[in-house]
Amino acid sequence: MAEIGIVIPAAGQGKRMGAACNKLFLMLDGRPILAHTLALFESSPEVREIVVVGSEGDLPRIRTIVAQYRFNKVSQVTLGGKERQESVYAGVRALNPAIQRVAVHDGARPLLTLEELTRFFTESEKFKAAIMAIPLKDTIKRIDEKGCVLETPARETLRAVQTPQIFERGLLERAHRQCAAAGFLGTDDASLVEWLGEAVQVVDGTPENIKITTPEDLWFAESILKKRLESEHRKE
Repeated sequence: MAEIGIVIPAAGQGKRMGAACNKLFLMLDGRPILAHTLALFESSPEVREIVVVGSEGDLPRIRTIVAQYRFNKVSQVTLGGKERQESVYAGVRALNPAIQRVAVHDGARPLLTLEELTRFFTESEKFKAAIMAIPLKDTIKRIDEKGCVLETPARETLRAVQTPQIFERGLLERAHRQCAAAGFLGTDDASLVEWLGEAVQVVDGTPENIKITTPEDLWFAESILKKRLESEHRKE
């Protein structure tokens, strides 16, 4: 398996969380959310390098977290752009040139396990672009501007997309360059590759790989970690 570089966009704001700081600095089971996310990739033998991208005011605190928890695979904490898309591209460019396969993962998704990450890397290895996603439980309606239902898409054809998303580096860089030149702003990195007309493979994710956005998400994350700890104690 090719060595993998990781880009972590870490410019999360605390508006929906009701926090006065970047939500990634909030504590989860005694550690900042960002520390949980970084620890996952630090422990992965497939990961060679990690670049964290943040806003200017957050960079000192991110560097403090990296130093405090001794995340030795973090090669750079670098300044991002106005949009997430710009930040990811800055992170990709900051990776060592020897890295030819890049995974992008939200800093606010701290609950992915090493087992799940390793499975994702293995199942996505043969694809130029792959994303983690899960089936939808709810029925989805497409509506117009007045709130009237236009159609009900077949739920079997829909997926809720997560991260990590992994790409051949050359493809990801080309997608970012061409989309930036055309003024196309995607909602995730896979959408940029799709815009090029390239195939993106879906790999099964896990419902516990949540993105922490609201206070309820933080409570749910705490309960997941507590459940995992209890399960480990029972095995002992």
